[in-house]
Amino acid sequence: MQTEAEVSSELGPGRGLRGVLTDHIPRGQLLRYVLVGGCNTAFSFGIYALLTHLFTRLTSFYPYEFASVMGSLISITVSFLGYKWFVFKTRGHYLREWMRATAVYTTSIVITTLALPLLVVTLRHWTRYPQAAPYIAGGIVTAASVTMSFFGHKHFSFRRKT
Repeated sequence: MQTEAEVSSELGPGRGLRGVLTDHIPRGQLLRYVLVGGCNTAFSFGIYALLTHLFTRLTSFYPYEFASVMGSLISITVSFLGYKWFVFKTRGHYLREWMRATAVYTTSIVITTLALPLLVVTLRHWTRYPQAAPYIAGGIVTAASVTMSFFGHKHFSFRRKT
């Protein structure tokens, strides 16, 4: 096994593993991504709660499902605009970038939905905390989803032509 100094010398002068992983990300972009994402999470829950309240007054047929679908479309759009204007700072191409952002979200949702039950079963089997497994798994897939979404948006939704 190589020491950190040996790895750093192979990567080049002054560049550690952290530098290799983050040098291609403009300064502050990841922090702006996390801040926009955090604000959007709060907004998403608020819009879901508001729409659930409104749809409950209109119908008794699964109002929270309508609220979830409508809220997701609104939240994805608000998130998209936040990322476009404040994180990746692209101009024009709104429809194309929105469709790509929606594809990134859909891919992330599918992957995490498939991974979650497998991870819960694995954690229940291999840890001493079977009741905590869904929460631990949820945290793991959330971290993976945030990471996948960041790179998906950076390299697909909002990529710049060079």
